Amino acid sequence: MRKIQTLALIFLTITSAFSLQARAQDTDEIGTLNGQVVRLYQAGKYAEAIVVARKALELSEQKFGPDHPSVGTTLNNLALLYRAQGRYAEAEPLYKRDLAISEKALGPDHPSVGTTLNNLAALYESQGRYAEG
Repeated sequence: MRKIQTLALIFLTITSAFSLQARAQDTDEIGTLNGQVVRLYQAGKYAEAIVVARKALELSEQKFGPDHPSVGTTLNNLALLYRAQGRYAEAEPLYKRDLAISEKALGPDHPSVGTTLNNLAALYESQGRYAEG
């Protein structure tokens, strides 16, 4: 149960910054979609949340390009949903891509990089891959 609560807290922390930015721009469809992902996640509707998160990722990549931190945030959100479903093989490459985007765009010491590293380590822990975490 503690892991689920931690996962939920991490998810909300990551998405809240992006959602606040989106609220400032009422027409920001990506922010609206990410807010919807959070609500679906909180309701335990992971399959529905994944569909919406994929759409947010697609729009984010179109709007900002493939290497923008907003794309990384959306990748992380989708990875968290996959992890919550035990779909670890699908989550790992998303975390790794987010990590590469965040390190390149924000630098290795940025808090977003730490969050992604933490999420990747939690994924490895879920799989018993302790040497990799």
